[in-house]
Amino acid sequence: MSGPYVIRGSVSLPEAELIWRFSRSSGPGGQHVNTSDTSVELRFDLAATDALPPVWKDRALQRLAGRLADGVVTVRASEHRSQWRNRETAAVRLASLLAEASAPPPKPRRPTRIPRGINERRLREKKQRSQTKRGRSGRDWG
Repeated sequence: MSGPYVIRGSVSLPEAELIWRFSRSSGPGGQHVNTSDTSVELRFDLAATDALPPVWKDRALQRLAGRLADGVVTVRASEHRSQWRNRETAAVRLASLLAEASAPPPKPRRPTRIPRGINERRLREKKQRSQTKRGRSGRDWG
């Protein structure tokens, strides 16, 4: 494994709280697939962890409520043929999921008014376009 997986700032996933499970993977790999446990399932007990600040934890629990089973979030990876690469993928995926779920909500949009000059210019251009099109009709040629 390549060290701690940073969620955001100085907060990272504690290696001791990660629960790994391995199984045989489907997909490419030939006979190798039948003999090795390359598929990875990574579980993290979000409800019981102290690694996240309380505000982040509450936010993540609320946003990931649909994905949680008894407060535990699960991530699977089986894209690669090696267990090591699948472990890396699962850990990075979990870290980014937690980072996204614990991020602060975006600032509310402040409604702005359209400047009067822009509106007037738009109406003037519409009128000009209308005159151009009206001038193309063959009514006055007779």
